[in-house]
Amino acid sequence: RRFDYRPKTDPYCQARYTFCPTGSAIPVMKEEDAIEVYRLQAPVWEFKYGDLLGHLKIMHDAVGFKSSLTGKNYTMEWYELFQLGNCTFPHLRPGMDAPFWCNQGAACFYEGIDDAHWKANGTLVLVTTISGTMFNEMAQWVKHDNETGIYYETWTVQASPDKKSTMWFDSYECSKFILRTYQKLADLGAVFKKIQTNYTSIILFSGEPIYLGNETSIFGPQGNKTLAAAIRDFYNPFKPHQSVLEFFVDLFKIIDRVMLNHQFYLFYNLEYWFLPMKSPYLKIIYEEVPLPVGNKSSFGV
Repeated sequence: RRFDYRPKTDPYCQARYTFCPTGSAIPVMKEEDAIEVYRLQAPVWEFKYGDLLGHLKIMHDAVGFKSSLTGKNYTMEWYELFQLGNCTFPHLRPGMDAPFWCNQGAACFYEGIDDAHWKANGTLVLVTTISGTMFNEMAQWVKHDNETGIYYETWTVQASPDKKSTMWFDSYECSKFILRTYQKLADLGAVFKKIQTNYTSIILFSGEPIYLGNETSIFGPQGNKTLAAAIRDFYNPFKPHQSVLEFFVDLFKIIDRVMLNHQFYLFYNLEYWFLPMKSPYLKIIYEEVPLPVGNKSSFGV
């Protein structure tokens, strides 16, 4: 779903690590420039935990560019403004009936490619070469995509692990932005190399979701107080933990509700849904998604 504008962020929402600290505007390239495009991938939080999450195939994706005329490198990625936990689960604030969400994602563009970061435990590989004209058209698309696709969505929700199973909800995170970018470049005429490209998905498995309503219809003055209490109770164990004991107590509650009682409440595009969970409940996959097929008569091979 696309939105008309990006809402202002609430001062309550604070990130442990600043979003896009060295970000800059996307430059206008000369039409005759030949710009190399690189696939970048590394384990999530690689800067802090090294390859730890890489062993679980929890990867972060980005795209790199190198101008042949200037020799300058650039990195473009899309990630959470307030870190993954805030985008995935809400805060239960005193005096507020409705769960409070600190959830936005956005594109970040900055000069330079941190070779060590991407190469150490991940991937830095050339996937295509484009013209300056194509880069500039892509930049205009990025601006529109960034202004209208504003909420981060961690979960993909499917009916079963079968690849042909029904997808109830699709995720909207870093890899989906990169896939959209590649597709836009292909639409503009980029020809991609034939290399294998894999991406991480975190999948919940559920029967057909049940629509519950939005914040007003559930938590407003005329809302459903029983349902409102059930949603708040469900999200309570996902709050930040203060001690090891609290962590294990809350972990047991999560397992009890999701796996034993087959319950999950999903907030998606500003609406609440009930997911009747079923085995295997959750799975992290690292699945191949081929690079798009470009126009053979386009610039660069």
